[in-house]
Amino acid sequence: MSGVLVDPSAARLRFRQPCAEDLAVITPSVTTDHTNQDVLEVFALHRDLNCLPVTERDKPIGLINRSIFLSQMSKPYHQELYNRKSCIAFMDKEPLIVDAAMSIDALTFRAVEYGEKALAEGFIIARDGKFIGLGHGLQLMRVVADMQAERNRQIMQSIDYASTIQRAMLRTSRQTLAATLPDAALVWEPRDVVGGDFYHFAAFEDGWFAALADCTGHGVPGAFMTLIASSLLTQAIEQQGPRDPGALLAAVNRGIKQMLGQIDGHIDGQDGQRGERGIAESDDGMDAAFFWFDNATRTLTFAGAKCALFVLHPGDREGQMINGARMGVGYVDTGMDYAWQNAAVPMPPDTVAFVTTDGLIDQIGGPREISFGKRRMREAICASRAASAAQISQAVLEVHRAWQGQHRRRDDLTFFCFRAR
Repeated sequence: MSGVLVDPSAARLRFRQPCAEDLAVITPSVTTDHTNQDVLEVFALHRDLNCLPVTERDKPIGLINRSIFLSQMSKPYHQELYNRKSCIAFMDKEPLIVDAAMSIDALTFRAVEYGEKALAEGFIIARDGKFIGLGHGLQLMRVVADMQAERNRQIMQSIDYASTIQRAMLRTSRQTLAATLPDAALVWEPRDVVGGDFYHFAAFEDGWFAALADCTGHGVPGAFMTLIASSLLTQAIEQQGPRDPGALLAAVNRGIKQMLGQIDGHIDGQDGQRGERGIAESDDGMDAAFFWFDNATRTLTFAGAKCALFVLHPGDREGQMINGARMGVGYVDTGMDYAWQNAAVPMPPDTVAFVTTDGLIDQIGGPREISFGKRRMREAICASRAASAAQISQAVLEVHRAWQGQHRRRDDLTFFCFRAR
């Protein structure tokens, strides 16, 4: 009889990534020359041994299950019949045999494909076809759990740092907003650590420009889209100026479609990989509200892509909802030359303006589990019309959170409120 000793800690030092060899443990083995009497003696000597590998010229060929073997040998006359016969009589001739260099991920898939027998009885580990040890299902599951925990930790560290980058990207806009508008409030609450909503604010000698946008998705995919859309908006403002929101929406639309290849309902192939243009594999873009405030005329020029602007003038009891176009920015179905129209809104002193992404109005809640909707948003704003923009925003948040209750947040939440002075 022979056995192979494998030091798992030494194996880990040799391999940067865990592999099957890391699971090899001290295990005796028998050869085809050994009899069933020899197997009985091995099991008697190693009472914690559940399975015994069988080799032929050092190559593993089978596995003897302790319970099955002892059950067979305990039957009447079986010891007399089989004691002197080769141990292959009660051997599983098709055990799972894996190479020592196999990754843990690949081993997990192989074990699952092989069935519960591999997890319950174990599997043979070989190097260059020669037996080196036995792996166990419970040990494999522990290693997989540890690997997954480490991967999750690394992913969360990366996402946390991505959040730092995203907030740094938005910091200048928030600082400029605070320095420019004495009565304004901006709420930006990603559903996850990072979000798919972004905002932009820039001040100029004759006015200011602001934008709120809700990019496709949330979390990490949404955050990537915010980087694309935000950079395209910055470029468009540098090239065209800030005074035509509709034209800026069109410029960002062209930029997204060209960057993602979402042109004319198709996605362009790259480097000939697709051979010909096919149906788009991605359909990403954003809903947005862009607006320019002219200091001299006290006029707010608004252009919306699936976003609306709510305006509450002094003396107006219910306010006015100014809807944007029902066409998103950058999506496959949005034409390359689509033109968003501007709406000019007079902003006499004490007028309140409020714009939000759909994370506010689409939130499910209430006794009937329906969306928050625009009506409740308008009611909350009108009820606090005499308050500051910050107080109005807080009132909207409180009503919204009460509506949400125990329901999960559905989306990122971003809205902007200001009062003309």
